[in-house]
Amino acid sequence: MPSHASARRATAEGIGTAALVAAVVGSGIMATRLTPDVGLQLLINAVATVAALSVLIWSLGPISGAHFNPAVTLVAVGRRELPWSEALLYLTAQVLGALMGSITAHLMFGLPAIMASTTTRTGIGQWLGEIVATAGLIALIGALTRTGLGRLGPALVPAWIGAAYFFTSSTSFANPAVTIGRSITDSFSGIAPANVAGFIAAQLVGAAFGAALTELFYPRAGVPEPLDLPAPIHGVAPDGP
Repeated sequence: MPSHASARRATAEGIGTAALVAAVVGSGIMATRLTPDVGLQLLINAVATVAALSVLIWSLGPISGAHFNPAVTLVAVGRRELPWSEALLYLTAQVLGALMGSITAHLMFGLPAIMASTTTRTGIGQWLGEIVATAGLIALIGALTRTGLGRLGPALVPAWIGAAYFFTSSTSFANPAVTIGRSITDSFSGIAPANVAGFIAAQLVGAAFGAALTELFYPRAGVPEPLDLPAPIHGVAPDGP
């Protein structure tokens, strides 16, 4: 059984991811009800997402490290800064949280709890957008943690996501759990279930690029510097699963 501390951290991850997806999906639904202007809808969606992400990193980061994203968690495992035993708890909490976030947003707006998305998001251009968005996200978190400036995470991480909303063709999902959660909403922020695998594959490629950039520009100083914001929560993972 997981320890009390691990369960507490995983719970924070689940709640944080749920709140993030609820913000993404809910603001998208609200935006389409407020205006027919697609550009303004995207702006509303981006502002709400950026604000929610900032609050969540600041409030839950001291508990779990504010991953809220399987790409971040898997890079931490690859760098031996998070044991698989806890990573599996994080990954499960993130995916379940993302699904609950969409369901919660639907219920708030009087919609069916689950609506499979019909929005097609696929193709080389959008996959490249996800590679870029995720690589930038991981590289930024790596830079912050390697330089001891994780306290800036609540400002800079949302700033990157907000910017990538507008300069990437995919509108910056950059998160496998969020992608899964958005597959069950047939609203502004949805993605067709058939397109989820392509987005997640691109995100994982981007995460690998971002991790490589961190090692290139900010090589490890010999002490554990986990991808936790706003301050380190985890140490070096022990050998074994």
